Amino acid sequence: MKLLDWVPLEKLDWRGLSMNPNAIELLEKNLDKVDWFQLLWNPNAIHLLKKNPWNIKWDILSYNPNAMNLLEANPEKIDWDILSCNPSAIHLLEKNPWNIKWQWLSMNPGAIHMLEANPEKICWRALSKNPNAIHMLEANPEKICWDNLSRNPSAIHFIEKNLDKVHWFQLLWNPAAIHLIEANPKKIVWDILSENTNAIQLLEKNAERIDFLRLSRNPSIFVDDRQALSKERVETLREELMERTWHPERFRSWCLEHDDEFYLEV
Repeated sequence: MKLLDWVPLEKLDWRGLSMNPNAIELLEKNLDKVDWFQLLWNPNAIHLLKKNPWNIKWDILSYNPNAMNLLEANPEKIDWDILSCNPSAIHLLEKNPWNIKWQWLSMNPGAIHMLEANPEKICWRALSKNPNAIHMLEANPEKICWDNLSRNPSAIHFIEKNLDKVHWFQLLWNPAAIHLIEANPKKIVWDILSENTNAIQLLEKNAERIDFLRLSRNPSIFVDDRQALSKERVETLREELMERTWHPERFRSWCLEHDDEFYLEV
């Protein structure tokens, strides 16, 4: 993965980059700059954490969806409250129901079947964040927490129908809400928007307003090298093709050969 051309590395913050799942190649080359506390949140950093176990804080690691092997090998170190919101931990939570923190579980996108089986234990404020709980929220609109629902990307159709209830500050985090954000530029808080994964084009056009600490956490500031090379190659071929196809003499000949096929669509 490589940084987008318009994003200056020198302005980025290594604390934010340490959390960024797409920054792992950059982090591997700059281990002296890594913030190990922030790295604990990074789902692509498990191999680095295994090599540096003294830097592990198990409560934070309990949140990491790719840390299950480490957590299962050290069950006595698990923070069960935090593990309750880990979508990769459903099998452990089902085996240890007495350890579940239902407020945290209500946010867990992998726990819908458990929540449906225990509706009296649901925390509806937390459930409003859950991207897989939209059907439950639509069936219980009076229980929705609109602050949290405004951040829920799966709720965008529901948000669009209830703009009077939207919490715009929270909506700025929502990757599915860019069209609403662009339509309401006066409501933008740029430091928050800097972390929105689908706001990259908007941020590029307003680079002077970016919060670079938050931008450092944004996975979308990186692009796959192969994808970038492919795009560059396609663009080169496109330009060569356009030069040849639309050369004045070639275009003139083409028009003369097909002048009877031209018509105007009104």
